[in-house]
Amino acid sequence: MAKKKSAKNNIGEDETTGYVKVDKYNQGLVKSVGDAYHKLIKDLGENPKREGLLKTPERAAKAMQFLMQGYNIDAAAIMRSAIFKEKYSQMVLVKDIELYSLCEHHMLPFFGKAHIAYIPNGKVVGLSKIPRVVDAFARRLQLQERLTDQIRDCIDDALEPLGVAVVIEAQHLCMQMRGVQKQNSVTTTSAFTGEFLENEKTREEFISLIRSTLH
Repeated sequence: MAKKKSAKNNIGEDETTGYVKVDKYNQGLVKSVGDAYHKLIKDLGENPKREGLLKTPERAAKAMQFLMQGYNIDAAAIMRSAIFKEKYSQMVLVKDIELYSLCEHHMLPFFGKAHIAYIPNGKVVGLSKIPRVVDAFARRLQLQERLTDQIRDCIDDALEPLGVAVVIEAQHLCMQMRGVQKQNSVTTTSAFTGEFLENEKTREEFISLIRSTLH
């Protein structure tokens, strides 16, 4: 008996597996960036017409659009979309937030984790918004130092809390794959406001919590 072919609807869903793939790209940008990648591949001595590379310029162009999507995301609007009045006044911590970005000096990846805390001052934000803010700033050409400050300032401006703390730990491929080629190096940056900056005990509590394995 012939095997029944999987049916697909108009959004790309395979009714057999339930798999959905929806690609949304600026096709003009795919074309222009893809052409640049085609030239780059050729200039580096490869043959962009060989089988394995035929679709590489298009794939790379789409990958860069995905990795750079933060330029089109309003991080402040993300925060404003889920702010609630609440009397809770103790530390709120979201730690081990995965982040991926591209170093603006070499356009090589750096990746790691962000740990973010704030002390509410009558307002809290939906917890999912904090990782979204991280992505909004990380999906750009970045410096880790700037990324740390941008996340802190966005949360501070939107919530006006008693304090904000941000620590990022990341590995940079520009240090591991080229340059000094130090495979085990990790870069840590921090940014604080309010109680985290002025109160040593509050800052120490934050540091202790992000080092703990409570979860």
